[in-house]
Amino acid sequence: MRKPFLLKILLAAVLLLGNSAFASVKEDSSEEPKKDLKTEIKEYINHHLQDSHDFSLFSYTNDAGEHIYVGSSLPVILWDNGLKVFSSSKFHHGETLAEVDGNYYKLYHSKIYKTDAEGTINYDEEHHATNVKPIDFSITKNVVMIIVTGLLMLWLFTSLARSYAKNNGVPTGMGRFFEPIVLYIRDDIARPNIGEKRYRKYMSFLLTIFFFIWFLNMFGLTPLGINVTGNIAITFSLAIMTFLITNLTGTKDYWMHQFNPLGDSMPWYAKIPLYIILVPIEMLGLIIKPFSLLIRLYANMQAGHIVLMSLIGLMFIFKSWLGSPLSFALAFAISLIEILVALLQAYIFTMLSALYFGFASEEHEHEHEEDAELAHS
Repeated sequence: MRKPFLLKILLAAVLLLGNSAFASVKEDSSEEPKKDLKTEIKEYINHHLQDSHDFSLFSYTNDAGEHIYVGSSLPVILWDNGLKVFSSSKFHHGETLAEVDGNYYKLYHSKIYKTDAEGTINYDEEHHATNVKPIDFSITKNVVMIIVTGLLMLWLFTSLARSYAKNNGVPTGMGRFFEPIVLYIRDDIARPNIGEKRYRKYMSFLLTIFFFIWFLNMFGLTPLGINVTGNIAITFSLAIMTFLITNLTGTKDYWMHQFNPLGDSMPWYAKIPLYIILVPIEMLGLIIKPFSLLIRLYANMQAGHIVLMSLIGLMFIFKSWLGSPLSFALAFAISLIEILVALLQAYIFTMLSALYFGFASEEHEHEHEEDAELAHS
């Protein structure tokens, strides 16, 4: 009587960790050659890490041998000699073709290709698909979660602002939890790194980027299986915003430092040999800074998901009362660490962004003092 009860607890824990796709890893209803368990687990992990055109919570095989998916479809929006809009349910998770206005489209490796009625995919010498890819404006699950997170932040901080207005600057409800975080970002991140004079104009971005990354990281640990910040396109976009704000708001002193790092400390003819090396390094630094932001966030979140799902996959490989509980315990411990990492990565991205904004806001006080003395005389 105890074994079924323990199995139910184990299965519920696996679903709670957001990896319920493994519930069907032992079954295969397709007509393709049967794959070994390790290959199936790798495919499920890769599927989890990628963006998709539908929400798929889990899947199973019924008594009739049909592969049943539990989730919801999302709108597919393509531009292919005109606008094509249809539901992703037409793809049936890549198993069928979608016919729209006499055109056939196939979902292949999470990308949509134009094909014929037979679904033919052509390849080049390196086995890359050569079929035409229409321009894809689809609402994928990553886009949905970005919209949901944006609306959640809008509602949350609008409510926080209203509570401040009604209670003379005293927050109520959830505002009591978020107010210390907002103050910490202002007093311990923005002010020390940017400076008292200029930190206010960067606060809106710093608060937005912190909570945006944090909430998306936390959503990635839910059973929805969303890996938004593990998508390099998302982290690239966030890093580009930091890059643009840094360089578009840079002061004269900031740009003078980029092109004249040695200042006026030595004659110009003595600086030429050094500038041949220093100036390219400074220009390269403009690119390295945002690159480090995007790679750090992407790699940490991607690695966390891979490790967590791999540990859960080991339960189905061991198939024993010794190995499976050990894998579950490790997966549970890693999931707790991932909660900390979710917050830590949001903090690091925000801290480094504030540091770069501080570099862009630098001003040499002695120059302003000399200008004031000249104006006074």
